[in-house]
Amino acid sequence: MQQNDKTLAGKYNVPVPRYTSYPTMPYWDLNTFTRPRWEDSVKFSFRESNAGSGISLYIHLPFCESLCTYCGCNTRITKNHGVEEPYIAAVLKEWALYLQLFAEVPVIRELHLGGGTPTFFSPENLQRLISGILKDARPHPLAEFSFEAHPANTSAGHLQVLFDLGFRRLSLGIQDFDPRVQFIINRHQTVEQIRLVTEQARSIGYTSINYDLIYGLPLQNQEGLINTMNIVAGLKPDRIAFYSYAHVPWIKPGQRRFTEADLPSPEQKEKLQETGRGLLLSYGYREIGMDHFALPADELFAAERDGRLHRNFMGYTEQHTQLLVGLGVSSISDSWYAFAQNVKTLEEYLAMINEGELPVFKGHVLSDEDLQIRCHILDIMCKQHTGWDAELFAVEFPEVLKRLEPLEADGLVNLSADGLQVTETGKRFLRNICLCFDTRLWADKPATQLFSMAI
Repeated sequence: MQQNDKTLAGKYNVPVPRYTSYPTMPYWDLNTFTRPRWEDSVKFSFRESNAGSGISLYIHLPFCESLCTYCGCNTRITKNHGVEEPYIAAVLKEWALYLQLFAEVPVIRELHLGGGTPTFFSPENLQRLISGILKDARPHPLAEFSFEAHPANTSAGHLQVLFDLGFRRLSLGIQDFDPRVQFIINRHQTVEQIRLVTEQARSIGYTSINYDLIYGLPLQNQEGLINTMNIVAGLKPDRIAFYSYAHVPWIKPGQRRFTEADLPSPEQKEKLQETGRGLLLSYGYREIGMDHFALPADELFAAERDGRLHRNFMGYTEQHTQLLVGLGVSSISDSWYAFAQNVKTLEEYLAMINEGELPVFKGHVLSDEDLQIRCHILDIMCKQHTGWDAELFAVEFPEVLKRLEPLEADGLVNLSADGLQVTETGKRFLRNICLCFDTRLWADKPATQLFSMAI
């Protein structure tokens, strides 16, 4: 890395949202949100988009047999697999509540199983879940079905059952192969387990396999990361998510198993990022948006090349739907005009479902200004550029232009009267660029740290 880049990394390594939504969740206006308003928003968005693009579904399966201490997801730790069937029954009841809001058969364009550990569930129960969802829906001809899996408990049975139901994408959480790192984050899987699942998936017919890797984990060092990357290169997944560990122990107490002293210093973490990124590029992967890499033959690469790349609560995707319905405890839904999150505890979720109520407990209805800012942030995250009407933007958002000026001086963006282009250097600082547009955050700066560091 050049000296200038090191200076920039230090300057811009500040707490910044990841911008999976705008406004970000701490700035949702809960006073304007009600369950009836959410239902009306879903109905409106469905009518606008179902016949054309279809809708997306995210299903949160929260159970894990052990706690990965780095994890920031909503999980329930248990070895009791008796929880599977009641939970699936509740998710299907929630889906039935949404079906009542739809004026016609929903067209499923995108379906993703996240967690938790989706492969905690038996193949038979996953089949029951997905068959129950699809019974009253129609898959889009270009539908993409994907699921997250723990390599240590994903069987050939899981892979075959989900493939038969239409799944073609698999994401394996690896994080790091260094035994010391695996021990302290309580995430154990062997290279052979990864190899076996990968080879089985490919032989069955899966067309895209993703590996999740993290930099900045406790006890992680250059040697271990390089070894991990070399192993990954040999297995050659189609996609790789290589992202920063978010240390937020005030939100996730499990991260208190280790201390800040166990974490790489900011300078070491920056070097880990650069090392990993450089190796991935040398292996032939192309950088996609923020924190993602894909081989040129993968559809995600084609989507970015063709200007079709989209980003939602599930991450980067080549599918662009207006309505995303989140099912299950803590899931987040997005109608484009509003966000809603389900209750976060399993007990609350089951109780509300059994009462016949959509289990949402908070959300946000987007204002006209929110929608404008949201479009700019999406364009920056997915296309590395955004445009505007020069006269109107200067009047409506003069403070955004002022905040962008130092970034232009640092070579992160090129500004013109009617838009912004992210530079090659700026691609490493997409979150910081988006921050300039975050009018809600700048109007009410947090007194305490709400977000993870940018690097």
